[in-house]
Amino acid sequence: MPELLFSQTYGEEHLVSSPEQASIVLIHGLFGNSDNLSVIRRHFETTHHVLSLDLPDHGKSPRSEKFDFDIWAQQVIDTIVSHNIKCAYIVAHSLGGKVAMRAASLSPTLIQKLVVMDIAPVKYEARHNNVINGLNNVKLDSLTGRKDAMAQLSDYVEDPGTRAFLLKSLYQDDDKNWHWRFNLPLIVRDYPKLSDWPFEGEMYTGDITFIKGQNSNYITSEHQTNIMKQFPNAQAKIVDAGHWLHAEKPQLINTLLTRILRGTDK
Repeated sequence: MPELLFSQTYGEEHLVSSPEQASIVLIHGLFGNSDNLSVIRRHFETTHHVLSLDLPDHGKSPRSEKFDFDIWAQQVIDTIVSHNIKCAYIVAHSLGGKVAMRAASLSPTLIQKLVVMDIAPVKYEARHNNVINGLNNVKLDSLTGRKDAMAQLSDYVEDPGTRAFLLKSLYQDDDKNWHWRFNLPLIVRDYPKLSDWPFEGEMYTGDITFIKGQNSNYITSEHQTNIMKQFPNAQAKIVDAGHWLHAEKPQLINTLLTRILRGTDK
């Protein structure tokens, strides 16, 4: 049985006072951790029970020996169930959205609504080569500090925002040794698998909304047919932002998510 993921709960009193209310589950993307969606978590934690997850091989979650959508999705399901949640709204970004889509297909009665931010159920060509090269260029054994890591990353990663995002997962242990909070060797080895989407046919007939960043190419018009075949009740929203739409337009995303989860966005 897959191990449970590292999770943090917020606004737990709302689950006690209103057990029939769906809990909101937040799932981040590749190279991230649960803190990436904190702007959404803070918005909802005063009114909902919120469960924020670290994907497998990310953050403080267990390390594994291989990437597999079914295994990762089942870990998400098992972690949700372990919190005695019987009804969940999932909000997931990028790779987290792919894992959430697979989880919805495996446990449709658990997931009442699914919001997928800027990812489609398709195979992608490699688009993280510079990031992977930059991470491999960081010499953890001889690192003198974050500025040193930033300089080494910059040899391959030009965007300062991307470098800052990656460095959020850099930490020192009690012995002052540097580590990444994501399992870089596994991600590098299995990158073709996590870029893939090995599923066909109808996946989930529940309530699902795809939010596309207008300035992002992760969801395109060519993906629409594939989306509707697998998720026949899918709706789409477009936000004037890039791939990191929740970071670029936090207030707009929070307002849109509130409407989607309330069912008032029609």
